[in-house]
Amino acid sequence: MNPDLLHQILDDLHEHRVSVSEAMNRLRTLPFEDLGFAHVDHHRHLRQGAPEVIFCAGKTPAQVTAIAARILAGGSNVLATRADDRIYEALRPLHPKAVYNPAGRLVTIQIYEPPPLKGTVLVVSAGTSDIPVAEEAAGTARALGSPVDTLYDVGVAGLHRLLDKAECLFKARVLVVVAGMEGALASVVGGLVAKPVIAVPTSTGYGASFGGLSALLAMLNSCASGVSVVNIDNGFGGGYTAHMINLLGEENEERISHAVPAGREPHP
Repeated sequence: MNPDLLHQILDDLHEHRVSVSEAMNRLRTLPFEDLGFAHVDHHRHLRQGAPEVIFCAGKTPAQVTAIAARILAGGSNVLATRADDRIYEALRPLHPKAVYNPAGRLVTIQIYEPPPLKGTVLVVSAGTSDIPVAEEAAGTARALGSPVDTLYDVGVAGLHRLLDKAECLFKARVLVVVAGMEGALASVVGGLVAKPVIAVPTSTGYGASFGGLSALLAMLNSCASGVSVVNIDNGFGGGYTAHMINLLGEENEERISHAVPAGREPHP
């Protein structure tokens, strides 16, 4: 359930605008709702700051639609990953704000705008073939409320392409680096910036890449400090983690601003 909606229910109860029984009726689906084939976790928004995300792979359009309808009824936004055209067509009637990102295989329904953040998540891809995973990461972070920039096809085979955009790397608060083949781009970026780097290996590559295993192992063995790794093709995990780090940065900025005496600015 959207925390703002819960706050409104509690406020209405406190001000005697609703009865205890009416408030209980509105809260009856907390912490979860049993749909038979799924238990929709309405409490996740309160625990983690973001609603449950629907992983569409293996689910029928009818199942995805039923879950999304209950998430919307709880006042939360919908993010559906690994979606295809059939899923999108099933979700479209639920709300006019349903948007499909075919490259990232994402469907979003934003019924409210998340609080804006100052920090930027930069998603970097080594090659054009890595863009689907990169778009999943970018779309996930964006749906959760992080400003997102993208920098695509700047792999190490043409390193000048990356260095030409170095200023973009330096301005981001957290970076998601998506690469297949030998996965070297994450180490290169990690050696350039003083920011967290989330490496996402992709299954892009020839036979000896073993479906992304080569990139995964290379990223796990990176000599660059500050590089963390998620699973193969897990753009969602990379984007979600980047957003969480971005949120922590927001809190730290507030703490710094409160600790600095009036008339002085924190050291950059």
